[in-house]
Amino acid sequence: MEVRELPDPEPGPEEVVVDVAATALNRADLLQRIGRYPQPGPRPEHEIPGLEFAGRVGAVGPRVTAWKVGDPVMGILAGGGYASKVAVHERQAIPVPAGLDPADAAAIPEVWLTAWDALVLQGGLGPGGVALVHGGASGVGTAAIQIARWAGARVVVTCSAGKVDRCVELGADAAVDYRDGDPLAAVRAVSGGRGADVVLDVVGGENLDLNLDALALRGRIVQVGTMGEGSAPLALGKLMMKRASLIGTVLRSRPLEEKAALAQRFARELVPAFADGRFRPVIDRRFPLTEIGAAHDYLATNANVGKVVIDV
Repeated sequence: MEVRELPDPEPGPEEVVVDVAATALNRADLLQRIGRYPQPGPRPEHEIPGLEFAGRVGAVGPRVTAWKVGDPVMGILAGGGYASKVAVHERQAIPVPAGLDPADAAAIPEVWLTAWDALVLQGGLGPGGVALVHGGASGVGTAAIQIARWAGARVVVTCSAGKVDRCVELGADAAVDYRDGDPLAAVRAVSGGRGADVVLDVVGGENLDLNLDALALRGRIVQVGTMGEGSAPLALGKLMMKRASLIGTVLRSRPLEEKAALAQRFARELVPAFADGRFRPVIDRRFPLTEIGAAHDYLATNANVGKVVIDV
């Protein structure tokens, strides 16, 4: 990857152009870099990775009513976030929470929308529920811990041994070393033997059988990533006996209307919790855009707890 000068984007009639303060890395970026996860839709003239942004509105289209120049906004993209300017539909833009610097807000959009959509909107997690979250120290995982507690639920996470304490500090009821620990026993202990109502899995593959064993009756597995194997045997008998659901989901390829509706609901329901301190983005490390290659290399080591932010 290299940094190049390109023409500035122009806003469409219902778009805003955002002067980007920062973006953040996601696993999808690493896959795109090696050709395994191209941007959906027609191939763009310039391949610019990046699934999220935060900054200030620099220009507005003639039919824009929700924003004015200077407003701090954040949001998700199908691609193009590694840039100093991005154009986005006005209804996809989300207000930066009051009191939060846009450069820090870049750690919010992709992982918080993913975790909230998976746990609450698709998983149905609510008061008294129990969630099992794999990759608890990842960007999605650190968001999921906080969202589960906000929803009135208890949460068990898996992570590497050196990240157990950080996950507990964030609010996990139990954090288990995925190499040597027993997540099934932890779920049973936290749930009183009932099992997890929702499993949020970013790993896939070898986790599937464990996830089925960990589920409560009528529980849901929401698969949001495949950091491990992309396929695995499915024990249909277990799925049937628990009347369970296995749900696959992505944000990137959803149509504009779905993304806009999700963004608007997130702005109403979750943004206030950042402003009053109930939520906080977890930032592990920052890199300047000129060191984007080193930032990718760091994310690939799995050493991070939370997000890797890129200052533009």
